[in-house]
Amino acid sequence: MYRVKQTVISVGSKGPAAMPVVVAVPKELDPGEQRVATVPEVVQKLTMSGYEVRIEHDAGASAYYPDDLFTAAGARIASSRTDLLNGAQIVLRVQPPTVAEVDQLAEGTIVIGFMNAMNNLEAVAQMRDRKVTAFALELVPRITRAQSMDALSSQATAGGYMAAILGAENCPKFLPMLTTAAGTIRPATVLILGAGVAGLMAIATAKRLGAIVEAYDVRRAAGEQVRSLGAKFLELEINAEGQGGYARELTPEEKAKEQQMVSAAVARADIVITTANIPGRKAPLLITKETVARMRAGAVIVDLAAESGGNCELTQPGKTVREHGVKILGPQNLPARVPFHSSQMYAKNLQSFLALLVNKDGAIVKEFSDEILAASLLVHAGEVRHGPTRDLLSGGKP
Repeated sequence: MYRVKQTVISVGSKGPAAMPVVVAVPKELDPGEQRVATVPEVVQKLTMSGYEVRIEHDAGASAYYPDDLFTAAGARIASSRTDLLNGAQIVLRVQPPTVAEVDQLAEGTIVIGFMNAMNNLEAVAQMRDRKVTAFALELVPRITRAQSMDALSSQATAGGYMAAILGAENCPKFLPMLTTAAGTIRPATVLILGAGVAGLMAIATAKRLGAIVEAYDVRRAAGEQVRSLGAKFLELEINAEGQGGYARELTPEEKAKEQQMVSAAVARADIVITTANIPGRKAPLLITKETVARMRAGAVIVDLAAESGGNCELTQPGKTVREHGVKILGPQNLPARVPFHSSQMYAKNLQSFLALLVNKDGAIVKEFSDEILAASLLVHAGEVRHGPTRDLLSGGKP
């Protein structure tokens, strides 16, 4: 049971209670989005620390967090978007706001969430013009101090899990080895391309389902993590370790060697899960249509890079394609398919982020000088602070 908040106490306040920071959580309106930006467990901690938390009616319903749980945790349920945002200083979101949603925000409002700025330039421009402050969680630097705020990683965990489940669901074979009266059934082979957070979770899930698992990543350091999960790491004498934990782009010669080895591994796999993504760039091509033609009938490809162009040449975002007897899945927003736990992890990421944004006296910091806040600041005081996004907008009105 969640305890109902009795009094409002400013964080760290030694004198009379200060006005609390008002945090608003709207219902996500994107089709297929079932997550919510906070959960009752986090709301209780925020309200006990002196925040006023408002939740739009039914904001958590799709993630199986009903209004009564939020109320018991100390939140106030807002019956309308106007009621929700009136006087709100901070708005917590999952998906980027639309232009229409930006128009509902007062000047100086702080919005925190995934912004996907390069694909939402019109909304970014509108936030700039309305002098809204926006923090993009995908820009949080991958440093040790920011691990608790790393929403990309928390949601990639959910995506990797769902990728393995989708692969198993669409595969015409059992994944584990079975010894039955009808004979022995050999285990399925699952290949994971890309051993980042999503890839490692896919490996772990496929292993739990009993499959033989192989994995490949251009970063040599990933091999130890892959092996620790009981999977075979495909070796290639290429070290493509890049900055920030991502892989650098390969040279043409390296790409040719990689393609030859990957193609052979793909051809013998029953399920292939691809996770290779470079932020802000088109996803690298790992599986050509010629490689698909070499795969065995009934094989499945789950392409987690579908939204950024796909790791498979035949991938179509949001669709399932059949070629040469192979199913090619291009799922979008997989974390939204496990909304209960993905919302829980995301809410804790935001809770940690708020601890940087609101000081110990319960006031929003005036200067965003902290390196995490500075790196993730997208728009502030009528300016686009993120260089690449600013460059895209500088050519004219979006």
